[in-house]
Amino acid sequence: MENDNCLAILTADDIISLFDKREREIMDVIKTAYSAHTRGNTNCPHSLFLRLPQSGSRIIALPAYVGEDVDAAGVKWISSFPSNLEVGLPRASALIVLNSVETGRAYAVMEGAIISAKRTAASAALAAERLVADSSSVNSIGIIGCGEINREVLGFLGEALPSITLVRLFDTNSDRARSFKAYCEGRFSMEVSLARSIDEVLSGGQIISIATTAVSPYIQSLSACPPSTVILHISLRDLAPEALYAADNIVDDPDHVCRENTSLDLAAKAVGHKKFIRTTIGAILNGTAPPAVGDGRTAVFSPFGLGILDLSLATHVYRAACSSGMVSVVPEFHAAASL
Repeated sequence: MENDNCLAILTADDIISLFDKREREIMDVIKTAYSAHTRGNTNCPHSLFLRLPQSGSRIIALPAYVGEDVDAAGVKWISSFPSNLEVGLPRASALIVLNSVETGRAYAVMEGAIISAKRTAASAALAAERLVADSSSVNSIGIIGCGEINREVLGFLGEALPSITLVRLFDTNSDRARSFKAYCEGRFSMEVSLARSIDEVLSGGQIISIATTAVSPYIQSLSACPPSTVILHISLRDLAPEALYAADNIVDDPDHVCRENTSLDLAAKAVGHKKFIRTTIGAILNGTAPPAVGDGRTAVFSPFGLGILDLSLATHVYRAACSSGMVSVVPEFHAAASL
């Protein structure tokens, strides 16, 4: 359906409909993107951060190209305004633009916050599935940060690890924690409890998902974790360098994740190297690195969130929309000839 003079539009409702009950399919798209990146068949420049005067507010551009069967180029333009939560708005909003790899013209624009949340959760679930020693024995998970991302993570973990029956929650906002608990009880067949502290979560879950709006580390140690715990360090700024040095660290891309004052950036600057990072999730998925070191250390997966994931999933949903006839088109959007 790609047409150099037209522009396809996909709304949030379109994307929600196309993603319904397709967690495993989305995980497969993310796996393919990571594998292509590890093989060197992507172009993924560093994200560009536009910081605004409002405390913690930013807008980020993530350009990318993914080769192989995806063969897509474009950009995600995503804002993060934590203060939105105080007025009942989502923290993040986004657009994704797909560009023709033949002419460079934009051929599709779509709502990007849902795609961003889904790809983040899918990558976390994919890592959890690979990093746990025995996926069939996982029955408990801890959640730190009761926001939209961890809602998505829990949904994808339910698909990846259906043996999960226990969920323990912690959030500094008790109302948000109670709301998250009610959501979980309404959607999942899991026992849900509220923790009184972060250490209570760390000590009681085989997998811990951390997705907060923290801007600096507040977890100084992971000593409360039982052996072989898997931590999904999604928000990237929660763990102190000392906690990382004692862990088995897996990332999506070392050069990307050691930027912008992430926990790993702080850790690398403190010691002057990145040797505490063992491998990447792509290497594990491609079989060139083992999932675990086998010594019982806590495994920490810290994904910076690569633009290749957004572009891969956006291309997948665009193709699905075209196949089902769900695409709205703005005809003659571009100039037909050079001016």
